[in-house]
Amino acid sequence: MARVLVVEDDQFVRSALIRHLTEASHTVRSVGTALEALREVAHLGFDVVILDLGLPDLDGAEALKMLRGITQVPVIIATARDDEAEIVRLLNDGADDYLVKPFSVEHLSARMAAVLRRAGTGAGTGAGTGAGAERAIRAGGLVIDPLRRQAELDGRALDLTRREFDLLAFLAQRPGVVVPRRELLAEVWQQSYGDDQTIDVHLSWLRRKLGETAANPRYLHTLRGVGVKLEPPRE
Repeated sequence: MARVLVVEDDQFVRSALIRHLTEASHTVRSVGTALEALREVAHLGFDVVILDLGLPDLDGAEALKMLRGITQVPVIIATARDDEAEIVRLLNDGADDYLVKPFSVEHLSARMAAVLRRAGTGAGTGAGTGAGAERAIRAGGLVIDPLRRQAELDGRALDLTRREFDLLAFLAQRPGVVVPRRELLAEVWQQSYGDDQTIDVHLSWLRRKLGETAANPRYLHTLRGVGVKLEPPRE
């Protein structure tokens, strides 16, 4: 099962989350402030962080940015705020999922399983155990190793965030196939809603690291109004 850090200042909510996650066989630690969360993440290994936004010492949005500065551990935002613009902003800032309170334990468990599956940590999902997960993906000068979560371009290692790697690997598994944006949101972000900005931001970061631009693509091609495809350049 997963090693979970709960960052929640409401003692009632915190206790309920600890109880239910422990009953589900997860290993749980909990803190009530952002600074405590940063210390925990810096010194201990976690599979997922459940982060409240209304923390007493620092807003959770700022805490998320600071967490992303030291770790790529999956972060699920759990808060009463339900503004769509803020949800998109937090997803772009590195959150892996977003749950609006109140939510059921079953809903949280399903979101956790999906996030862990995408992260490759697996918590009982069997992630990374199939033959396909062990096979390197090659597309032109790109070599992507899903098992080790490493990518190279023309023999040079790429420094990718976890989300960038997930997006690149998902597209590389379907070379030449135009993947609709809705499918990217569902499969890479595990989101049933969202706007194109989420995808465009990550595509922009990826293109920069691949040495290309939207106007002069080498691997990542956007078909306006349709989707995105990865296609290696023709020699």
